[in-house]
Order: sequence, then structure tokens, then C-alpha cells
Amino acid sequence: MEKEAKSQEKVDMKLIKCATLDIHEAKVVEVESTFSRALPGFSIVGLANTSIQESRDRVKSALSSLRYKFPPQKITINLSPSDLKKEGSHFDLSFALSVALQKESVEFGDIFVFGELGLDGKIKDTNLIFPIILSLVKQKRIKRVLIPKESFEKISKIPSIEIAVSDSLEEAIEFFKNQDKKFEKPKDLEYEYIEIAGKKYYFSDDFELDFYDVKGQEIAKRASLIAASGMHNILFEGSPGCGKSMCAKRIRYILPPMSLDEILENARLSSINEKEIDFKPVRNFRSPHHTSSRPSIFGGGSSKAMMGEVALANNGVLFFDEFPHFQKSVLESLREPLEDYRVLISRVNSKVEYKTKFLFIAAQNPCPCGNLLSSVHECRCSEVEIQRYKNRLSEPLLDRIDLYVQMDEVSTKDRPSMSSKEMFEIVKRAFVKQKERGQKELNGKMDEKDIEKYCKLQDKEEDLLHSAAIKFGLSQRGINKILRTARTIADIEDSNDIKKSHLLEAISYRRR
Repeated sequence: MEKEAKSQEKVDMKLIKCATLDIHEAKVVEVESTFSRALPGFSIVGLANTSIQESRDRVKSALSSLRYKFPPQKITINLSPSDLKKEGSHFDLSFALSVALQKESVEFGDIFVFGELGLDGKIKDTNLIFPIILSLVKQKRIKRVLIPKESFEKISKIPSIEIAVSDSLEEAIEFFKNQDKKFEKPKDLEYEYIEIAGKKYYFSDDFELDFYDVKGQEIAKRASLIAASGMHNILFEGSPGCGKSMCAKRIRYILPPMSLDEILENARLSSINEKEIDFKPVRNFRSPHHTSSRPSIFGGGSSKAMMGEVALANNGVLFFDEFPHFQKSVLESLREPLEDYRVLISRVNSKVEYKTKFLFIAAQNPCPCGNLLSSVHECRCSEVEIQRYKNRLSEPLLDRIDLYVQMDEVSTKDRPSMSSKEMFEIVKRAFVKQKERGQKELNGKMDEKDIEKYCKLQDKEEDLLHSAAIKFGLSQRGINKILRTARTIADIEDSNDIKKSHLLEAISYRRR
């Protein structure tokens, strides 16, 4: 009798694959279901949060719309592993299928199932489906998936996956009953691209903000071009209204082309941040207000480590306007992400590391009133106030800035010059040179080994750099910043070697 009971239990068990997002990485969850002899009921076990517990009512309503008759048995659904916290309404479809097909001889196999159910049986998209599937693909844990029809446009951009879609619970049931299951392949992005060593890099010619609108400020435009070409950190200093923020906001649109992995990562961050996903090859731009708290910028939370602005800016731009007005704790905490390109958040229950490889842009006034550099307006600040204002930015922090630009005063004689389209063409050529050399990272993010390999100097240039290091008291970090910047200037000038003029220009951008 015991053997018969065990045999019957195995026959009645169904297993469907789903997943949950554990902070920023997806974890596979097996949805097990059984019907047992007991008082009729429907229970979900396995550390399920409120959104999952509420799915019982959604599943019941969706199945009732198909005239499904619940058996007089207890339905138990277990989410394995049981010690992993699960969240998200995308589990609904797997629950409904496991109940509806419990008595059917259907094998779910390696197909992952995602979708939220409406009360009428319609399958809906959720914000978590895309980042979960993308994470599973990166882990090589998923090959085939069943998703809502409205999720297809997003999921079809993810490579190396076969996709099936359903618009309703009825269609999903028929899909698994049908032995001839049809899957669709991922689609290519419909944007222009350049191909280097068999890898595609996408870009857009749509410049929402154009450098042509910035009149005068030729030095700032040149520095912006260098910063964009090599992803170098840059600081703009100048009087109010001289165009600091204008330049900062336009750099985003002339940044180098993006690989598919970078575009997908941007889309994942947008999805987690509950923003619309468009897969446009334009890098993220994050601009927190100077009153923002430290956790909002670097991430945190009492129960789990949530993403902050520095993590959301990965592969894009982080812009700090009114730089000295940020909290001292925020400014000093910025050192690690600017140097190591990562931020580690430790909590009692979790330790999470986020990548922070972004282009950092800062803008500031020369003094509290902003008129220190003005030849027209009088500065109202005392020497003590100016010194206190400057002391808010420590030397170790400023040493991490590649380019320091002092903006010119505005003049009625200023005229437009280069457009963003012209600047982007130069950035693109410099990008191709960097990639064709075999660089994994752009010049501004090279490590010490790459600097030795790609930033070699002749004897005259070596002596010049040595003299500059002694004269200006440069740190080793400062010397490396100059070499990286000089390499980018050489790429812009289409030069294979770093020449004296390139090195002199790079030195001129160092803060002294």
C-alpha cells in the first residue's frame, strides 16, 4: 500500500522551471505541485512574498474563466530551493499550468515559464521578466522560454535563446499539449553599427542635444571631445551661465558606440528602475541632486542592498552639478567607484558588488557666489569663504579627474562651431583605433598593464613627462591619467604614436 501511495504521488507531481531575482542576479526556482487527499485548499510554500501568495486568487479566477473544475483535493505548490526568498507576480503562469495540466501526460522539460495572469486568463508582462531572463542567459542556465506576447519585443533582443509566446492561459495550455512546439529566434537590433573583429557596435545619429547650441567655449568643447573619445572623467569650472551643464548634458550623445552586451545591460538597469526599455544605443545619464543622500547615490537599504545612482550609471554618465555642495561623505565615498570601477555594499544578510565603469562629469563655480573668474561682476566672497568652498573637494578625489576645464566668460561675439554629429564622427574614428589595437577597455579605463602596452613614449616625450611630474608634483595616478589622455588625443589626431604636442595638451588639462 505504501509503495502504491508513493507511486501515485510521483505520477501526480509536476515540475516547471521559473526564476526569481536575488538582488541583481537571477536564481532558478523549480515550481513543484501535487494534489493530495485532504480538505480542499490551495497553498504555496517556499519563502514566497505577498505578491506570490496573492497569485492564488489570480490563478483561481483565470482557471475558472476556462471552466476548469478544481478537484476536491488539496493543491500544494512548493518553490524550491525553500531557503531562497522569492518575489514577483511572474510566477502566476507556472502555477496555473501546473494545476491545469496536473492530470495530463505533459512534460515541461527545460522550458522556463514567466507571466502574470489577469483575472480573465490574459498573460501580462512584468518589469522583472527581462532582467531575470537576461541574467539566466549570461549564466548559461536557459535555452528556451515561454513568455507573454507583450514581452516578446524586449526578450527577442537577447541572443542565444528560443522564445515561445502566449497571449492567454488557454494558449499556454495548448502550447504544452501540442507536441510540435514552435519557437522563434532572437532579432537583430535595427540600428546602424560598425563591425570590428566580428563584433558589432551600435550607434544612433539622433542628437537630441547638440553641441552646435553651445556658442564659444572652444576649449570646453575640445575637452568634451577628448572625454567622450576615451571615457575620461572631466570637471568643468566657470561662472554661472557659462555653459557647464550644457556641455555636460551633450557629452552623452557623442559617446562611443555600444556593444550588444552594453545595450542589454542598460536595458536591464532601466527595467529594474521601472523605466521604459527602448534598446536605443544611447548610454545612461544619471544626474542626482546635490541634496541626495549617500544610500540613494551608492545604494543600500536595511533588508537588502538596492542599486544607487553610481550603479545605474554603469557604462554611461554620472553627472554631479554643483559638485562642492554634495555631502562630504558622498564626495569621499566617490573615490572607490572612480578608481576601482566597483562599489561593494555590505549588509548583515547580503554582500553585493556593483560595477561602476562610467564617465564622471562634475561642474562647479569657482567660488560660493560664482563671480571669482568674472571680469564684469564683483566677487562677494572673502578669502576664508573661498578656501572653505575649495576645501570641500579633497586632493585624492580631484586626482581622479582626468580633465580640468576652466570655462570662458560668455561674450556676445561667441558663435557656434562644431556640431555633435561632427564630434561623434571623430569619436567613432578614435573608438575604432582603440578596438583595432585589441584594447578591451577604452583609454580612460585602462589598467597599468595596458598603459605600459599602449601608451609607450619616445625618449623626448619621456623626459617631458618626467619634468612635468617634478614641476607640478604629480602622483603616479596623475601620471597615468596624463598618459591615458595623451593616448586619446593621439587617437583623435589619427596618430599611432604619442607625440610631444599630444602630451603637452594632456598636461594642460591637469588641475594645478
